[in-house]
Amino acid sequence: MLAWSLEATAAAASIRSVIVAAPAGDGCERASALIAGMPGLHAEVVAGGVTRADSVLAALELTGTDLVLVHDAARPLAPPALFDAIVARLEAEPGADAVIAATPVADTIKREDGDSRRVAETVSREGLWAAQTPQGFRADALRDAQVAAAAAGTLVEATDEARLIEAAGGIVLIEPAPAANLKVTTPDDLLVAEALLRGLSG
Repeated sequence: MLAWSLEATAAAASIRSVIVAAPAGDGCERASALIAGMPGLHAEVVAGGVTRADSVLAALELTGTDLVLVHDAARPLAPPALFDAIVARLEAEPGADAVIAATPVADTIKREDGDSRRVAETVSREGLWAAQTPQGFRADALRDAQVAAAAAGTLVEATDEARLIEAAGGIVLIEPAPAANLKVTTPDDLLVAEALLRGLSG
């Protein structure tokens, strides 16, 4: 999945370099070997941390650009055009601190009553979006948001970096993502991703 994600970033016109946060030790070695086998890809590998936030912090320390993108390799089908669209939105809207890929919530949403698996209510899906990656940020805004969250003791709770910007009072915009930008979390997801990739390449 990392290879698929790296291919997408390499094909995006707006991406100049890539930093891969990989598990320390063997994970970093395997990531480095993978990158070495992809000619023309400018990428570095850094040892990630215990949490997502730690890994993003480690990668961010190596960046020297005004804009940064955070992407999960678990979303290997993100198209190059999506990366470019997010960067373009950030460049075009100087008042925004972040732009995230997201899709409108299509399913009917139910809230359960505690842990009983009993429906307590149906939640309106109007205006609801499912956040995805890539997510683009003004690097200074992301750094400041991370420092603020760390001071408040909430950094570990962040399931994505846009939440940190929101908590800091920043402005986060939405860039609609294609339906194929799925997250691979189960073996069945991987089968779907492989089938979609075969369709795209065929």
